[in-house]
Amino acid sequence: QVQLVEFGGGLVQPGGSLRLSCLVSGRIVSRYSMAWFRQAPGKEREFVCAISRIGTSTYYADSVKGRFTISRDNDKNTLYLQMNSLKPEDTAVYSCALDFGVLTTRAANEYEYWGQGTQVTVSS
Repeated sequence: QVQLVEFGGGLVQPGGSLRLSCLVSGRIVSRYSMAWFRQAPGKEREFVCAISRIGTSTYYADSVKGRFTISRDNDKNTLYLQMNSLKPEDTAVYSCALDFGVLTTRAANEYEYWGQGTQVTVSS
């Protein structure tokens, strides 16, 4: 089994920054892609960003492009999400996800393992 645990959520003012982390542990049998998704109250889960297995390719939703940066440290089995210029509409539960497939995808149903989520609230 594989476990994912997110850290770093909280309350931040509009225009502020937060950094989320996702620690991966357990039975890692091969390289894997990772992604961040978010879900706001009353809304469907949406793709935020993803990173390829060795970190050479990244993908972003238009709504966060230029403000968020996804990265990974494979030696530490950790995924990061640096969020800058936060807006109230970024308020959501953010979850990391892991996929052992070859291709990096934006589709939530392709990801096999998920973290429990961490709340990010952007408000003054």
